[in-house]
Amino acid sequence: MTKQSKRMIRDHWKVKYNNNGYPHVQQGWVLPPERMSEYDPFVLMADDWFKRGTFSDHPHRGFQTITYVIDGRLEHTDNQGGHSVLHAGDVQYMNAGSGARHAEEAVDNDLIHTLQLWLNLPRDLKQSDPFYQNVLVEDAPKVEIEGGYIRIYSGTTEQTTGPMNSRVPINMFELYLAEGETYCLELPKKHNGHVYMLQGEMTFGMDVSLTKSEVGLLAHDENATDQETDVLEVKAKERSRVLIYTGKPIKEPVIARGPFVMNTEEEIHEAFQDFRLGKFGPSSQS
Repeated sequence: MTKQSKRMIRDHWKVKYNNNGYPHVQQGWVLPPERMSEYDPFVLMADDWFKRGTFSDHPHRGFQTITYVIDGRLEHTDNQGGHSVLHAGDVQYMNAGSGARHAEEAVDNDLIHTLQLWLNLPRDLKQSDPFYQNVLVEDAPKVEIEGGYIRIYSGTTEQTTGPMNSRVPINMFELYLAEGETYCLELPKKHNGHVYMLQGEMTFGMDVSLTKSEVGLLAHDENATDQETDVLEVKAKERSRVLIYTGKPIKEPVIARGPFVMNTEEEIHEAFQDFRLGKFGPSSQS
């Protein structure tokens, strides 16, 4: 059997936070939007602490969101009649597609802490029907490994597939390792992606160590076939937890303005005009 190559970290940084006051208490860019050309198929990723009133009714078009709750209770409402409350470890997937209108609020007086990742849609899916899916922490398979576990929200590893039904298939894993433990995660070689530290300190690849609130961009091979894989070696210097996201690059033009992600400026203008004309439907909080 051919020995698999090791995946490396190509860049890394510690997230910088803005203290905004009430109600959007603190915000940081895990994946800053000005560097979105480096993340394909991802667009941006935000780390937010907020009170009720921060993300009231608003529209989206042309992409998907993946929201991971770190702490607090997140209340979701949308103008298709959807309503749910998510807790720590839960994830909500949204396909905005042709147009979604929703609100994401803290429950009561909670201070909610979330991570929201924007996942692009290819041109032929940007007008797809919007839908939502909640992946509760207890419904995401948790596979015990030596010295820890891997929780599978989306994609397949350890012969186990996560329940997320994204329009653009991705891997989303949460890996926990005890101090001194090592794990080798097999990944599609063509997939772009990143890791984000939730707890502790880990070393990735040869020698890149990351601590809490640090992000590492994964190297990838755009010329690899869909079947080729490589291995991300992870070592825990202390008991640690990390989120790992990967996806196949779409390789299309990306124009992001406000709540819309499209392929051209004209499509962005059309999205704003459609929202003003009421084509996204009534408010999610009416």
